[in-house]
Amino acid sequence: MPGDEERATTDDAAPKTGNSATIAAAFADGPAYVPYLAVGDPDYESSLAYVEALDRGGADVIELGLPFSEPIAEGPTIQGAVVRALEGGMTPDRFFAFVEELDVDAPLVCMTYYNLIYQWGDSDGPRSFVERAAEVGLQGLVVPDLPAEEADPLREACDEFGLDLVFIVAPTTEGERLERIMEQVSGYVYVQARLGTTGAKSDVSDRTTESLDRLRGYDVPKAVGFGISTGEHAERIVAGGADGIIVGSALVDIVADGVENDRPTAAVAERLEALSRELKAGAERGFAARTADAAPGDAR
Repeated sequence: MPGDEERATTDDAAPKTGNSATIAAAFADGPAYVPYLAVGDPDYESSLAYVEALDRGGADVIELGLPFSEPIAEGPTIQGAVVRALEGGMTPDRFFAFVEELDVDAPLVCMTYYNLIYQWGDSDGPRSFVERAAEVGLQGLVVPDLPAEEADPLREACDEFGLDLVFIVAPTTEGERLERIMEQVSGYVYVQARLGTTGAKSDVSDRTTESLDRLRGYDVPKAVGFGISTGEHAERIVAGGADGIIVGSALVDIVADGVENDRPTAAVAERLEALSRELKAGAERGFAARTADAAPGDAR
């Protein structure tokens, strides 16, 4: 993994536009709440209101989904959001305009698929996309379909323009593959709480603890996602050693309910903010419990 001096641009450089908060700072002083929404679901203006509601609700980092027609890592809930966003006309160019228009404090990460990144802009592989992402103020990328073994071109572009590159670690990821991911990752590692695609569940897999134990020796924040939907989930995950929680489907469910029941944008935004506050509070309770039980200097 690049040394601290090589990665300094990622942690220290402010985006060219947008806010100056960094991903590193988001994880520095306690558990990070990292919500996800698909941009453009169900339409551009509503989506702006919804993302800004997440920020008001305590988001420390916000993952913005750039819709792609084949979202292979997603379950039915987020697939539905992607379809609604694409039907509403969301494109990479509109996505970048959306990011520029947002008024939020949290650093922003784009979650999308490599084919879209690679084909956008000039014929120079991922470089054009990453350059534009940095220009509009994005601070990182999550690319769930990109193996770490094939990530060098994107990693180099992210290093050039000061973006973090987040990878997903599954419960079964180990050995050389895990080592390769941890060499490439920066910002935080997305720890998959269970096998399968995204989606809210009634409980959180006990395999999460095993995954966190396996990653304990790596000096990068560990954020757990897939299946977190309540403050109690968030509390248990952070008490068990996570540095943050990633929540998508439970939030997208609120947006979908708003569409299905023709609810006003403001009402949906209020529900998103309320759930965000619940999740953030749960994470903070878990962190308080963990630090109370830990010896001085061992809390993190």
